[in-house]
Amino acid sequence: MPEKPVHAPHPERQAGRSVRFRLLAIALLPTLVLLPLLLGVTVLRWNSKFDATLISKVNGDLTIAHQYLARILENTGEQIGALAGSARFRDVIGQGEQPFAALNSLLDQKRRDLSFDFLYLVDQRGNVLASARPLQTQTVRLDWPIVREALAGAGKTAIDIFEERDLSAIAPELADRARIELVPTPNAVPTDKSTEARGMVVHSAYAATLPDGTVGALIGGILLNQNLEFIDTINDLVYRKASLPEGSQGTATLFVEDVRISTNVRLFEGRRALGTRVSAIVRSAVLDKGKTWLDSAFVVNDWYISAYEPVVDSYGKRVGMLYVGFLEAPFTQAKRESLLTILFAFLVVAAATVPLFLRWAGSIFLPLERMARTIARVEDGDLGARTKVRPANDEIGRVAVHLDHLLDQLQERDGQLRAWNEELNTRVEERTRELQLANNRLEATTKQLIMSEKLAAIGEITAGVAHEINNPIAVMQGNLEIVRSVMGERADEVRTEFRLLDEQIHRISQIVTKLLQFARPEEYAGYMERHAPEDVISDSLPLVQHLLNKTRITVVREAGTSRLLLMNRTELQQVLVNLVVNAIHAMPEGGTLTLRTRDEDREGRQGIALVVADNGIGMSEELLQKVFDPFFTTKRRDGTGLGLSISQTLISRQGGAMSVESATGKGTTFTIWLPEAD
Repeated sequence: MPEKPVHAPHPERQAGRSVRFRLLAIALLPTLVLLPLLLGVTVLRWNSKFDATLISKVNGDLTIAHQYLARILENTGEQIGALAGSARFRDVIGQGEQPFAALNSLLDQKRRDLSFDFLYLVDQRGNVLASARPLQTQTVRLDWPIVREALAGAGKTAIDIFEERDLSAIAPELADRARIELVPTPNAVPTDKSTEARGMVVHSAYAATLPDGTVGALIGGILLNQNLEFIDTINDLVYRKASLPEGSQGTATLFVEDVRISTNVRLFEGRRALGTRVSAIVRSAVLDKGKTWLDSAFVVNDWYISAYEPVVDSYGKRVGMLYVGFLEAPFTQAKRESLLTILFAFLVVAAATVPLFLRWAGSIFLPLERMARTIARVEDGDLGARTKVRPANDEIGRVAVHLDHLLDQLQERDGQLRAWNEELNTRVEERTRELQLANNRLEATTKQLIMSEKLAAIGEITAGVAHEINNPIAVMQGNLEIVRSVMGERADEVRTEFRLLDEQIHRISQIVTKLLQFARPEEYAGYMERHAPEDVISDSLPLVQHLLNKTRITVVREAGTSRLLLMNRTELQQVLVNLVVNAIHAMPEGGTLTLRTRDEDREGRQGIALVVADNGIGMSEELLQKVFDPFFTTKRRDGTGLGLSISQTLISRQGGAMSVESATGKGTTFTIWLPEAD
């Protein structure tokens, strides 16, 4: 069929509606795209540099604070070492006075001059030989690493954490000064503590030669808890006047773990924030992971540009933090004002140009967007979707019309394919269903036929065998009695042999009875009556007690039902005794035999479950498949293979069921289910 000619539009109209012209108009749009991107990149870069500058500043502030703390440690060590090695110290200690009264005076004078909180001399055993102030103990701890080094002839200064008892032993007022009430703080790690009684101490110890020539240790320290002069000095060094913009303020803090023990951070009414705690995120980074925190952080009641570093004691453990920082709000306000100015300028430009660009772009992108949405709906399964773009004399309009035409053809073809597919699926499902039903019926019929044939054959064989065996047994029993009578008193000489013959004849009679019971169970059905399961179990256990007495088996009973069952009592005892005996044989080394009863409903029928469980050797999956088969036994000499088969027959005859669960090495559980007596 010949195609219809497509008439070209008038050149003047085409010039005004061509895609090229519209693309030229769209070329102006990068002004609206590039300008925001340029502004955005510039602002982000500026903001990043601004934040980096603040972080760099607070990092430098932390360096100054760290150096000041290090200088205090160094000075303290130098002063202790200088005193220990001074000529005056040697002269005083060389006088040999007891208890070093002159040395006590010298140490007290040095303690006041050097602003120490304690200063004392100990020997190798920790005995206090002299002290700047009377101590509450005559012996002190020697397990501090710096003290051990001093007693070894060296000297060292470090930060150490003193427990309340350590401070009280030196001076009770130090323990009082160290004790700080904790203040509930938002974002801190929850704690049950109400006070912080530990003290952070600049701890220094240097070797000192004692009058007897041995090496002692001169120990001194400065308690940093509530040492406001120390923290204010750091703040003055780091944040000099006019070093921060108006409205900001610098702060410094020393922590024991996450508790502020010395700070110039203020609470309401100008009170120092002693006892407040650091936020959980900062604690995790600094104390738990040992990192230096350089970032914004919430400090007590506001956000600060913060720097935290861990404080390590003489044991190498992180025991606290050193912090410096300044209020973030003025810097945030300055950034906000700058961003608002840039945003306002951009909005003015955009408000003047965007409407014009949108009008031009709309005539191009609206048809394209319709086509895109239509294709998306078709991909989602809506084959009835159409662009519905009005025919136009440009490329986009013609593409939209062609797209609708192609979608019409696609919908028609899809409808045909779906109809054929549904018809084919219907036929396949019908044939599959018919085949499955036929296979199920065939399989069920085959199983029933095989089982019926097996049972019939076994029944005939066992009945015949039992009948044929009964006659010889009767003859044997009669002749045995005749022989015993003929021998008279001489029969006592072979009474053991007579007893063995009687036992074996009795055993053969029992086997014959079991065979007949299996082959003709209806002839052996006894009188049925209602029983409580627990009563039947109680009557059955004495029948196997002689076997239990020979083992190390513990019997556990769990009664869980009050229902009654309807069954011949002797038959139920026979089943239970058989299961218990099997369980005893499965636990030659001893174990636990559990007898459990419970209410259990099956298929809408109320019933009772009797469970016999052991933790013996168990059975493999292969044995589980055969355990109820007639004549199958794992007892090579003593078993007949009929016990479980007969038991299952007896239970099934009462409308019940018998099942088994087992695993090698984990024990076996038999479950008997019987319907409740009406």
